[in-house]
Amino acid sequence: MPVARFRSVVLDCPDPRALADFYAAVAGGTPVAEDDDWVVLRVPDGPRLAFQRAEGFTPPEWPRADRNSQQFHLDFDAGATWAEIDAAHERVLALGARPLDLEDREKKDFQVYADPAGHPFCLCRIETP
Repeated sequence: MPVARFRSVVLDCPDPRALADFYAAVAGGTPVAEDDDWVVLRVPDGPRLAFQRAEGFTPPEWPRADRNSQQFHLDFDAGATWAEIDAAHERVLALGARPLDLEDREKKDFQVYADPAGHPFCLCRIETP
């Protein structure tokens, strides 16, 4: 029996509402602000993401092992074909993401981006049987 039930992934950021809106556009759902410092996004058929204001926030550096490393990242299935991945790529860039690693996608089946606050996330190709 587990000790507790998983509740949320919480991302520190300078502007919780803006980052919640970004991820709502990427994964769906409607952000709900509990106050100016805490916004929750319930992703349909996915986890609950929460965004917490952190004064003096410093974004993680990717890839960097010696200091301020990514610590974690989010993965999103973006389609089964590279045409679908390319379309998702254009959409996340239009939302404010920036590419971190677009190399060797055929070997890795994913591309790495930073969200507007600098957290790494991946657009992954869904493997087909």
